[in-house]
Amino acid sequence: MVKYISVGKILNFHGIKGEARVGYSQNRQDFFMSLKHVFIKVGESYKKLNITSIRSNKSFLLVKFDEINDINELLPYKGCVLFVEEETVRESLDDNEYLIDEMVGLEVYDIETNKKLGFVIGVSNNGANDLLSVKTNTKHICLIPFVNAIVPVVDMKNKKIKINNIEGLLE
Repeated sequence: MVKYISVGKILNFHGIKGEARVGYSQNRQDFFMSLKHVFIKVGESYKKLNITSIRSNKSFLLVKFDEINDINELLPYKGCVLFVEEETVRESLDDNEYLIDEMVGLEVYDIETNKKLGFVIGVSNNGANDLLSVKTNTKHICLIPFVNAIVPVVDMKNKKIKINNIEGLLE
């Protein structure tokens, strides 16, 4: 079964010829601009939309799809999320990049003591870097900057993350 990952959203139309204003995942403009097609969820299935052109405009992209030729054909898709197949995203990831759904549930350990500290319940971004939301053994939720100096080890095979537990990090 094919799994889909969201990569953007049709925010609005641009002009009357069916061009869409698309919001995209932060720091992923180059990835989005390399796409040849995306999918849109219609009911329980995914409809393929072939991309004719993409150009940057301020903080969003202007995208023209082969299948959409005017504003009236685009309007039903306003607000819809755009997806790509998971494999397309995986191929574009660097060695130190992971999919968010793979991070959630990983156990967090202190790199020095190997003591379990908690587990990842989510991932967010503060504009500067990604943050791991970790639920500690004391049931507190703490944000840990997902940078190599603090999170040097991500072991997807064993579902573990090892952190440099500096003072005050998990309080």
